[in-house]
Amino acid sequence: MRCTDMIVPATACALTAALLAGCACATGPTDDAKGPGDMRLTSTQFADGATLPAASAKTQGNRSPALSWEGRPRETMSYVLVCVDLAPIAHEWVHWMVVDIPPGMTQLPAGASGGAMPDAARELLNGFGERGWGGPQPPPGSGTHTYRFTVYALDVAKLDVDDEAVLDDVLAAIEGHALATCVLEGTYGR
Repeated sequence: MRCTDMIVPATACALTAALLAGCACATGPTDDAKGPGDMRLTSTQFADGATLPAASAKTQGNRSPALSWEGRPRETMSYVLVCVDLAPIAHEWVHWMVVDIPPGMTQLPAGASGGAMPDAARELLNGFGERGWGGPQPPPGSGTHTYRFTVYALDVAKLDVDDEAVLDDVLAAIEGHALATCVLEGTYGR
């Protein structure tokens, strides 16, 4: 897992490039600790860099994985969660985008997508054209894919995107509002 102070780039493309590069830095003051702290993203179902649970795969249950985060900056007013497939063949295929997660919410249980989401949170369309989690379904023979889960701590309560927003729209709306981010990566292949 890699955490970072949010560096606000000039364009959404630059933000995407920064996300793909990943880095490890401290965030600002947090509610979880006094003074500077690291925002961390973890899962009880897989370690950073390990294989996602089979039940999260599109054809084997399509259950969103359990995620939790800590170390948010005090100024956090909401979170955004994004999961993309980093394999070159996938072209940043979106598996999950959730916006407007309330600041008091610091975890999502396994299978939360479509049923156990916080009231204010909005699940946007994934790359399959469906709302919510769309589990891994890499093309046969394409090897093991890496799935990057990123949580953004924002200084706004509601992200200015509509329910049909795509990844570029979300990244552009985040620009200038991200206080910190944290990343967790899992893999899956078939």
